[in-house]
Amino acid sequence: MAYTKRSKDALARLVAQDIPDGAYVNLGIGQPTLVANHIPAGREVILQSENGILGMGPAPAAGSEDYDLINAGKQPVTLLAGGAFFHHADSFAMMRGGHLDICVLGAFQVSATGDLANWSTGEPGAIPAVGGAMDLAIGAKQTWVMMDLLTKQGVSKIVQQCSYPLTGLACVKRIYTDLATFAITPGGVRVVDAVDGLSHAELEQLVGLPLLKD
Repeated sequence: MAYTKRSKDALARLVAQDIPDGAYVNLGIGQPTLVANHIPAGREVILQSENGILGMGPAPAAGSEDYDLINAGKQPVTLLAGGAFFHHADSFAMMRGGHLDICVLGAFQVSATGDLANWSTGEPGAIPAVGGAMDLAIGAKQTWVMMDLLTKQGVSKIVQQCSYPLTGLACVKRIYTDLATFAITPGGVRVVDAVDGLSHAELEQLVGLPLLKD
């Protein structure tokens, strides 16, 4: 049976739905920034940006952008009522001090034990982009990853052991991808859900690892 990948917005909506009311959350650069646009109505989620914002809102409407108000990825954002700006050092103190409930990060690879590699491919000439990922991955109470399951070459980004330089060890709890959602458990990688039409056996073949069922 044929299956259709989740769009980036559909994936962001899925992540947003799983964030509990009252959570303090950092959204990483790339796909995770879309999560801000899909927080369910009536749910209070306090978004933090590592460049020094607390209470970040969704992306502004076209024509309403203020480029003095940007997230860590230099994209224009909005500020919710009660939002605040502060020094970069204070932002990192929040991240390192365990004050964030969840961070949602992109990744190049995630291992079966939750190791994260997301700042460099290690290739010659590659531009390293550490940012605050190391601080977030270890400092947040939960680290979630949002990414495409496969590379452009069709290779799984969920691997037995990361071959790229590590960002953090055993820090990832959930992986949201365009084909399925996974949980990292003591027993291995568990499939939480998958797109319609994609069987467990097909998913195992794509990932190349044994996957636990719910």
